[in-house]
Amino acid sequence: MKYIFTEVLNDLVNYFFLGDMEALCEWKQNQCLMDDLATEFTSNNSIDQAIEDGLVLPMEGIRNYPYTIIFDIEENQPTLLQKEHRLQFHYQNYYIKVEHQTLVLFTWHILHHFTMDAVKHYMTQQKLYQKPIISLANGWYRISILGGETLRNDIFEPTIEFVLDPIDQPDIHQDMVYHTFAINSSSY
Repeated sequence: MKYIFTEVLNDLVNYFFLGDMEALCEWKQNQCLMDDLATEFTSNNSIDQAIEDGLVLPMEGIRNYPYTIIFDIEENQPTLLQKEHRLQFHYQNYYIKVEHQTLVLFTWHILHHFTMDAVKHYMTQQKLYQKPIISLANGWYRISILGGETLRNDIFEPTIEFVLDPIDQPDIHQDMVYHTFAINSSSY
């Protein structure tokens, strides 16, 4: 199954985050962290623990473009590997855990007031405005992240593609998430 979202913005901060937002909020509460998760993530090692626990993948280097976001679930060939598109990076072996049947691509600003009410409101807005939120079965997923440009309406659009494969719980330490996800756009 393939989900495609267009005109996705980074809210003028060079990060995207991928994760089950409700699970991340529950984890924050269990760790006795402040509701200002942005401050927690930048002032201690809580972001490292959240990554290792499979709750969030931070993506640094996101430039201020409108993005096409693609989620591929068990597809044979990712869109960005097709010859008419322009692949710029392909990172593999990320892991994410889904506990509430929802995976969301979100921005930095929600982390400043990361309460369950704020998270649920954010997710409702994401669904309402057809932004990157998908439903999928609970469990662990291996993720490959591809970035580049896809040809749409005779224009090359900056694109990030997530290829998700369900797996058993990973037995390796997840320490490779600090790549840059910058895409060079030929259109913007």
